[in-house]
Amino acid sequence: MSSNESTERSSAAQLLSRADAQLFRMESFFNLTSAMLILFLMLLAVVQVVGRKFFNFPIPGYVDWVEMAMAIFCFLSIAYTQKLGGHVRMEFFIGRFSGRLLWVLEVIGTLVAMWIIAVLAWYGWEHFVRAWVIGDSSIDIEIPIWPGKLIVVIAFISLELRLLVQLFGFLRLVAHPDAEPIGVPIIETVDEQAQKEIDAGLAGEEEKVTIVGDTGGRS
Repeated sequence: MSSNESTERSSAAQLLSRADAQLFRMESFFNLTSAMLILFLMLLAVVQVVGRKFFNFPIPGYVDWVEMAMAIFCFLSIAYTQKLGGHVRMEFFIGRFSGRLLWVLEVIGTLVAMWIIAVLAWYGWEHFVRAWVIGDSSIDIEIPIWPGKLIVVIAFISLELRLLVQLFGFLRLVAHPDAEPIGVPIIETVDEQAQKEIDAGLAGEEEKVTIVGDTGGRS
């Protein structure tokens, strides 16, 4: 392996790492937005119950607002979930492989996912345009529903970008199976997941012991 080839791979890995980090910032913002929206819905539900029960004054269009919000937070975090590998993966078959063959199968799966998401994004855009043109609205208080449909399209685009980054990450591993994985979810066995949970629990216990010890020393 020449030094030029090593440098090119290093530059490609750095570029992929930067793209992964920048995209993760956007995904984290979308995920935070979804979390804040869920908190808003919880508070809205409290106000709805209290208002209806004690003041006989429910929130006008409560169901419409909930339906709009659910369409947003259900889709806005899918790219973030894909980045962390938190989605449901059928690893019973693919988990039996390793090395270059595993990464080739991941490339195939990623390409299929990209095609499906591209189709969904295209038809989602058409639904958004139709809702915008005809002025489609909710049934009760007639909230315009095009913003929710636009958010779904944006969510699909962000997921497509995440899949694109993962595709390049898997292609890099196909070419260099022993390289450090960048921008791709890693399959973990049950034992590895259990060990991580054990290590996290032990770290938390050590932190508690340290805090208690410091408190005792100061007293």
